[in-house]
Amino acid sequence: MNQERVFKVLLGPHVSEKATVLADKKGQFVFKVATDATKLEIKKAVECLFSVKVERVTTLNVLGKSKRTARGLGKRNDWKKAVISLQPGQDLDFSSSAE
Repeated sequence: MNQERVFKVLLGPHVSEKATVLADKKGQFVFKVATDATKLEIKKAVECLFSVKVERVTTLNVLGKSKRTARGLGKRNDWKKAVISLQPGQDLDFSSSAE
């Protein structure tokens, strides 16, 4: 996987109450990823950027909500979420990513 694709696959960490509980109790981390990213690409991107070993990647497509606006109905964008399970003994540190 080329270096340019690595940075396009992972869009950023998804911070929510549920994601924080997963990180604290199970050592799983949640990321927003590109909608066309595959599990293998996500695994390689996390391993390359954070120098950790990934055990499992679970993905799900999140559908955008329909919202009412002053101009009628609108819709938020759909996006993809990835839950990363690390191998035992591994930890993810967002402050010390690869250069």
